[in-house]
Amino acid sequence: MSNILEIKAVNKAFEKFSLQNISFSLPKGYIMGFIGQNGAGKTTTIKLVLNMLTADNGSIKVFGKDHLLYEQEIKERIGVVMDYPFYVDEWSLSDVERSLLPFYARWDSKKYNYLLHQFSLDAKKKVKELSRGMKMKLMIAVALSHDADLLILDEPTSGLDAVARNELMDILTSYMADENKCILFSTHITSDLEKIADFITFIDNGRIIYSDTKDDLLENYLLIKGGLNQLNSEQKKQIIGYREHSVGFDGLVEKSLVHSLPKSIITEPSSLDEIVIRFNMGGKKHE
Repeated sequence: MSNILEIKAVNKAFEKFSLQNISFSLPKGYIMGFIGQNGAGKTTTIKLVLNMLTADNGSIKVFGKDHLLYEQEIKERIGVVMDYPFYVDEWSLSDVERSLLPFYARWDSKKYNYLLHQFSLDAKKKVKELSRGMKMKLMIAVALSHDADLLILDEPTSGLDAVARNELMDILTSYMADENKCILFSTHITSDLEKIADFITFIDNGRIIYSDTKDDLLENYLLIKGGLNQLNSEQKKQIIGYREHSVGFDGLVEKSLVHSLPKSIITEPSSLDEIVIRFNMGGKKHE
């Protein structure tokens, strides 16, 4: 299994926050969800991959090549969709193409115009006239029009309604029909990832908590509930996001630790959203 993206032992320190020993890899042909509370370090990591920030140490390879030494070659093969486009508001969608075309050797004008039509985008419209969902579709059209092999999505569904989010999921599913492509999808809307992600990388306060398959993550953690007097102080320390209320307690626990808890404890499957919430209860974050 070859990796499109490899991040090894990357550190980046700021005044009040740092990425600490970040390591994970994304294999060809898969979608990786990059999750964590706002401020956990997702955008910082993506900026490092795109060379918008410089790491203090560690290595980043994209398509098997150093992301600094081969920056131009690599960026021609990457499509980036942020939470907001960096295009000039007064540009028409035709102007967007004319401005970007010189930077991509594999730019396909026919495909760009085809995608505008498919997304019901008028090439004569100005960027400032587009809705939030339309701007997202424009960025997707740009990313797909230069035959990007890696899509990097940084909170693209933030602020979108359910219909626009479902449309994006359909677009990404179609894109992944080519097994040579892959997607790094950073979002705090984890319900989107439960539909399409193969792998999950979970970052918490600048540290990678988990990076492996989505199914294993959901399998490894359980929600638990019980009465106030069912756990002793040591057992409570094993519970992630432990919370007491009027009739008992609830929290998240690693499946491997369930055997050490009272048999009367109620266990339930967890969701990605619940895992993120429990890990971040009371945590101090920074993006």
